[in-house]
Amino acid sequence: MSAGSTAPAPAPVFGPDPVPGGWATRIVTASLLELRHAARALPTTLQHSRSSHSGPNHSPFKGQGLEYAESRPYLAGDEVRHMDWRITARTGKPHTKLFHAERDRTTLIWIDPTPLAFFASRGSFKAVMAARGASLLAWHAVQCGHRLGATICHESGHQALRPERHAHSVLHLIGLLSHLAPTVADADPTLLLEESLLRLRRITRPGSRLFLFGDWNPLSERMLLHLRQLARHNTLVLTFLYDPLEAALPAPGTYPIRDGQHLFVLDSHSNAQRAAYAARFQQRLERLQLFCQQQRIALLPCATNEDMVAKLFATLAAPVHARRRG
Repeated sequence: MSAGSTAPAPAPVFGPDPVPGGWATRIVTASLLELRHAARALPTTLQHSRSSHSGPNHSPFKGQGLEYAESRPYLAGDEVRHMDWRITARTGKPHTKLFHAERDRTTLIWIDPTPLAFFASRGSFKAVMAARGASLLAWHAVQCGHRLGATICHESGHQALRPERHAHSVLHLIGLLSHLAPTVADADPTLLLEESLLRLRRITRPGSRLFLFGDWNPLSERMLLHLRQLARHNTLVLTFLYDPLEAALPAPGTYPIRDGQHLFVLDSHSNAQRAAYAARFQQRLERLQLFCQQQRIALLPCATNEDMVAKLFATLAAPVHARRRG
């Protein structure tokens, strides 16, 4: 998709996210492989659990919870609910169970390659941003010993990577990302996304950490239901990818726009039209923000002229208390 203008307009601004060489419109395998070095700079513990069913005591490990370590004689102040009644009955003396945080964690990545993911008026294609962000998180997951899984929405059959704890899981994912293609125009995007999120639910174990990349347009009630169910026992981070042109119309002028087959004309002279256009985007963003706040889901908006990798670092490596103030 390309655009021209009969009115003066600023030159395209390529943000810092495009890979070296300026491949802002292509997913380059070599750049995804190189992110393994950047992933080592992320802390092992990215964030405390944000699940809506989390207890008051936050574990730095987001596995399925606590696992049994051993039993010892009961001491004053031990919680009654942790009593080991079997050993107590056998020995005749009260014993309590000790637990430690479970390290068996799973990281799952979900990507929505809609046709609009392969467009940008400035910076990188959304698909390029999603591929780089997903690769960074995949390398980090494997380096931390997590299981890594992924689901990529596609009309020819949702591509899924079952969670595994092997380095080749990252290479498999990068192979899928390198061949990322937009869903066909005549496919129903809402049904595809709903089915993809349902498939994600089926492979998700409680205590998993999920990173979802998309522009969340459309966002149906059924999609919200799937996200709500995923957030109940897991940690979710939603990235909201958008182009600056989606947030606001360009400077007043007449702009011919082509999609490769058809020619359209965008007239942005009307102040009322420009205000209404910006308001629709703001409503879309606020709806997503409100939902994420209610479900305790982390939301990461990122424009195509921003650095996805830097944004992930700023969000995931920040201290918990700093994020709560933000």
